[in-house]
Amino acid sequence: MFGLDRLRVLAAVAAHGSIASAARELHITPSALSQQLNKLERETGHQLLEPHGRSVRFTHAGRVLAAHANQIVQCAAAAESDLLDLRTEVIGPLRIGAVGSAIRALLTTALTTLARDHPRVTPTVRDGEVVDMLPDLLAGDLDLVVVDSWQSRPLQLPEGLAMETLASEAVDIALSTRHPLAEYGCVELNQLDGMAWTSCPSGTEPYESLVQLLRSHGLEPDIRYTVAEYATQLKLVEANLAAALIPAMVQPDAPAGVRFVQCGSTVRREIKVAWRARAAGPLVRACLESLKDATRPCDQGAPP
Repeated sequence: MFGLDRLRVLAAVAAHGSIASAARELHITPSALSQQLNKLERETGHQLLEPHGRSVRFTHAGRVLAAHANQIVQCAAAAESDLLDLRTEVIGPLRIGAVGSAIRALLTTALTTLARDHPRVTPTVRDGEVVDMLPDLLAGDLDLVVVDSWQSRPLQLPEGLAMETLASEAVDIALSTRHPLAEYGCVELNQLDGMAWTSCPSGTEPYESLVQLLRSHGLEPDIRYTVAEYATQLKLVEANLAAALIPAMVQPDAPAGVRFVQCGSTVRREIKVAWRARAAGPLVRACLESLKDATRPCDQGAPP
């Protein structure tokens, strides 16, 4: 029989690509990790790793066993989590990161439910963007994050994280009521050639998605105003200084001088929740259920 700890070591090397990185993840020394691998090789009767330059790589036997090891480790983690649920009250600090629009539209409702059902949970919330929050989630500085994924630039999830879609919504073009196209029901992006745009800062999902969308239609983006909050973007739109792509859940808070028109090329945004796959304990599960409850009344494409 193979020891679970040694299979966990092998799975970590496969996931992180090197003995040093796997040792840091498991909080042991590289020497101790190598000793575990040597024992596993004796147990299996196969060489699992071989030298490759200054590092190592898996042999064929190592790749076969690593695939099984990953499944076994995940099953063991799920079993531990299920047993913990049976005897552990949902209690303690819960660190949540979320994009601002999701905080306003979904997370406040979810936190109200969480406080009612699990009063001994102490949640903290940090507003942020995907580009900053996913590394913090991987590092263990956050327990759970609510992020956005845009149709023109689907979110790529790093290894080690699990993710579930909470809601899918339409994204429309916001124009000033003074803009000549504001009374149209639908506008092609080519009709906005030469228009200035406002979006979230460079590197964020909304910004990069807008760039990809415009370039896919042969337009070079002229994003003059980069501000984090949709509320500020909408004030710039109202002043007829720019256009913006605005998700449905943000639209109810728009100023009176803004009109929303459909984009001829359908644009959608998904709100997703992500967590570390090996840390899905009672706190994370309780928050997931609260988030799902908060999104169930939402229509596809309609604001919550």
